[in-house]
This record gives sequence, C-alpha cells and structure tokens, in this order.
Amino acid sequence: MARLSTDREMQPEPAMPHMPYKRRKSGIERFFRQIDLQLMVLPALALIFVFSYIPMYGVLIAFQDYKIGHSFTGSPWVGWKHFAYFFNSPDFYTVMRNTIVISLLKFLIGFPAPILLALMLNEVRKMVFKRVVQTITYLPHFMSWVILGGLVASLLATDNGSLNMLLERLNLIQEPINFLSLPEYFWTILITTNVWKEIGFGSIVYLAAIAGVDPHTYEAASIDGASRFKQIYLITLPSIMPVISIFMILAIGNLLSAGFEDILVLAVNPALRDVSDVIDTYVIRVGINNYRYSYATSVGLFKAVVSVGLLTLANYVARRSGNSLW
Repeated sequence: MARLSTDREMQPEPAMPHMPYKRRKSGIERFFRQIDLQLMVLPALALIFVFSYIPMYGVLIAFQDYKIGHSFTGSPWVGWKHFAYFFNSPDFYTVMRNTIVISLLKFLIGFPAPILLALMLNEVRKMVFKRVVQTITYLPHFMSWVILGGLVASLLATDNGSLNMLLERLNLIQEPINFLSLPEYFWTILITTNVWKEIGFGSIVYLAAIAGVDPHTYEAASIDGASRFKQIYLITLPSIMPVISIFMILAIGNLLSAGFEDILVLAVNPALRDVSDVIDTYVIRVGINNYRYSYATSVGLFKAVVSVGLLTLANYVARRSGNSLW
C-alpha cells in the first residue's frame, strides 16, 4: 500500500491548458483606435484650455497690488493682504449671509421644481396639452434677464401693475405696494422669477431619463395593484436617481453662486442692497468699479476655492451610493 501511494504521489500533475497572454493596450494605441472620436472632442478641450485654464495665470494678482499697465510679475507682492481685508470688511457678514441664504433658497426650491414638473408631465396623456405646457415652460429660459426683469417690473409696478390691480380688486390692499423697493419681498421675487425662468428647461433632462424607464415595470406594478403615486415613488424616482444625484452634486458645488444677472436687473433700487448684495455683485461694485482688481480677484478666488471644496465633499458623499461624478 505504501508503494502504491508513493507511486501516485510521484505521478506528475496534468498540465494546465496554455492561456494566451493578452497584452494590455497602451493609452496611445487606444487613442489612435478611437481617433475619429478623439478629433470630435479635441476642439472642445482646446476651447476649455484656452478660455478656462490659461486665464488662471491671472490669479496671481490676488496676492499682489496690481495696477493697470504693469505685468503680473512686475507688481509688488502683498501676500494675504486682500483676503484679510475682505474677511475683516464690515460688508463681509452681509455679503456672505445674502449669498448663502439666496443660494440655499434657490437650491431647496429651484432644484426639485424641474423634477416635479417632469413627473407631472410624464403623467399627462393628452399629447397636445403636454406639448403646449412644455412650450410655455421652456420659453422663459431663452429670454434674457433684461427682458424678464422688465416683465417682472411691469407686473409689480405701482402704476397699472397687474399684481397691485388684482390685490386691489380683491380688497386685499388699500393702496399699491412698491414690491421692488421693499427688502422683505426681494428674496421671494428673486426665487420665484428664477424658478419661472428655469423650471421648463431644467425638466428636459429628467423627462429624457424618465423616457428610458422600461414600460413593462409600470405594467407589472399596475397588475400588482400599485397606484400612480406608488409607481412614481417605487419605479420612476429610483430609476432617475443617478441623474438627480449628478445634478445635485453640481448644484451643491455652485452654492456660492447666488446669481449675478438676475440680481443686477431686479435689485436696481439701492434700498435693496442689504438683502441683495452677494459675492458676485460685491466684486463688481467694490472691486471692478473702484479699479481694485487685486481685491476683486481675491474675493473671486475665495469663492472658487470654497466651491471646489463643496463639490468634492458632495461627490464624496454621493460616492457611497455609487452615483458620483468621479
């Protein structure tokens, strides 16, 4: 028995079939294999490089006392002087409060509005009515803020303004209210106008995502007795959640972008400065208009750094659900 076991142990194991080695293609090889696609992308990359990355060299003036006519390297270096001045400025609290509050209101109200509109339009069965609603809601996006600001000013005017006339007819007010001169109404007017302008165009992506949902899932849920609300909650929303997550990450990264054109158009009255002055308008008013280019650049750089941090943090949180940007 010992001899048999020894013979078995000495027998060579069957050789494994030879697996051909597949060499991993290098980046250059993959580039030339997709040369047609790469050529389509190169113009866009060139535009981004020329207009977004090369101008970053100008960030140097945030640490200098830059004067027009001097080179970036020829201006005296002052370090963190302009940043310290901004943080100690009496306007810092007002500017940051307005920026954060307006940004949060736009995010909390303006972000879910296109999603709700897309969900409602998806339930409409009359195609004619659906197309009319889509056209009406899309139209404001293609209008400039100058035109929309004029429309809002006409609606809220004290002299023959539609809103004041309606409120007077309903006996809700005794005399016209100058809405665009009272600080307590500005945030409501600003957020409402932004939602009105962007809700239709923002719903396009969500409608496209909803159109990609398998209709058989709705049929199966209907057979199981699920109502339309349950189908939206259990099928539609989970199916478009990756798209919602990506846009939410981008929105969080832009939390310090409270607006610029809309505030300039609607906050013409100086009485609204305490509730309308945000980082972008502050840069124009204090920095650019007073030829303080280094100070304006430092404030803008502070906003950019905070925005990148918020974007990275939001992406890190979303990565746990598998819907991150990177």
